[in-house]
Amino acid sequence: MDALTLAAWSFPVLLVLIFLRVPIGLSMLLLGLIGSWLVYGSAGPLLNQMNTLAYSQFSSHSLSIVPLFLLMGQFAALGGMSQALFKAAEAFIGHRKGGVGMAAIGACAGFGSICGSSLATAATMGQVSLPELRRAGYSGALSTGLLAAGGTLGILIPPSIVLVIYAILAEQNIAKLFAAAFVPGIIAALGYMLVIAIFVRVVPGSAGHVPPMPWPERLRAARAVWPVVAIFVTVIGGIYTGIFTPTEGAAVGAASAGLLAWVRGGLGGGNLLRAFEATAGGTAMVFMIVLGAAAYNTFLALSMLPQELAAWVGAQGLSPYAVLGLIILFYLIFGCVMDSLSMILLTIPIFFPMVSGMDFGLNPEELAIWFGVLVLIVVEVGLITPPVGMNLFVIQSMAPGVSIRETYRGVLPFVVSDLVRVVILVAFPSITLFILRL
Repeated sequence: MDALTLAAWSFPVLLVLIFLRVPIGLSMLLLGLIGSWLVYGSAGPLLNQMNTLAYSQFSSHSLSIVPLFLLMGQFAALGGMSQALFKAAEAFIGHRKGGVGMAAIGACAGFGSICGSSLATAATMGQVSLPELRRAGYSGALSTGLLAAGGTLGILIPPSIVLVIYAILAEQNIAKLFAAAFVPGIIAALGYMLVIAIFVRVVPGSAGHVPPMPWPERLRAARAVWPVVAIFVTVIGGIYTGIFTPTEGAAVGAASAGLLAWVRGGLGGGNLLRAFEATAGGTAMVFMIVLGAAAYNTFLALSMLPQELAAWVGAQGLSPYAVLGLIILFYLIFGCVMDSLSMILLTIPIFFPMVSGMDFGLNPEELAIWFGVLVLIVVEVGLITPPVGMNLFVIQSMAPGVSIRETYRGVLPFVVSDLVRVVILVAFPSITLFILRL
């Protein structure tokens, strides 16, 4: 079997391993090493590759941002920021039709701005918001669906761990990618709120009503979220203005969130140790996937599959937007069975060179950043699409009285909102590049 055929067969084998519940990082690592061994024809070159593979991947200074942002999210949860964000949003819009659900989306957006992880955002805000949504009379389908969708804002609104990985793979500026993702992230949050407003009017009885909160209580709730605003402005503002690098900004954010959690008494009772353990576990998972993807992509490079695929696509005479549409369709389909980070690591080395050689009317840097944000949005849809949308399982596990079928039904309108947003951002790249061009 020649190398190209071997690489082509590796994809269905990878999917079989995923369905058999073999960890995705381990699956890619095994396939990459075995494939490289078969291509080399002997063990010597493979052993040399293994000798340097891990060091070459993890010696990158940029990867240190991953555990720092994860730790910042842990400290933010322990500091009570999630509760403060939800209470503040509920105080101002909770009394409106669908207002409590909109408040949950707003709180997810706020927490995502200091977390960077979709699953962490979904899990944290689920614990805070689900009891309030039940108390307000929201149906199980709507409450779990909106929280699963709201959790995706954790990787879309900067800082985003997935966007950091894309920046490393595509050799782009992390701060510029953060800037470009900000407007699409806000559009996503507003789109989800619009879905809730429509849903509660189209489906009677799906949401209850809560009385307006007195203005003194609203102001107290608003004052409670100033630390979140201060941390976000310090971290993201400092990165945008060049005061410090993204890694330094992540360190400042983690230290600030840790200080707030300590002041509010959130680090007692072993919580500090648990925060470090959760951060270490999350970092290990990310790094294992990074290592597995590096081994697998080395095998694909040896087989010349990316180059052959790019040449084949070019020979078809398809327009750039037709190619982009096929790539987006690929992400939507495979997002149903793979997690977002794995898809980014697996596909960007193949798709990015292909897209970079096409004319979308943008300069190379703008094209790379626009494509990166589009990919981020599309893989984010995979987090809420059946059957393997991770956010769906995280939220559904917190609502034992709600069936997974109800959760699937409740999240579908939010998936439609995501698809509409993708079409808009593809048609109008200037929306994504607006802040960057400023």
